[in-house]
Amino acid sequence: MSTIKEFNVVIEKDADGYFVASLPALRGCHTQAKSLDVLMKRIREAIALCLEVEESVSNEFVGIQRIAVTA
Repeated sequence: MSTIKEFNVVIEKDADGYFVASLPALRGCHTQAKSLDVLMKRIREAIALCLEVEESVSNEFVGIQRIAVTA
């Protein structure tokens, strides 16, 4: 029997117009695509691959905070 796991995915858009997805709970789990539809397919595949090598997921997603700094 399969267990359904839910993850928080952080999605950003880079300077070249690519959408970039990463999972705070799975170190090194990220991907990119030109469209959100393709990105969602790819991040599901990346999650499946990361879960094959990751024994357990122990990080708890707390949130995202925007911070302004003077550069």
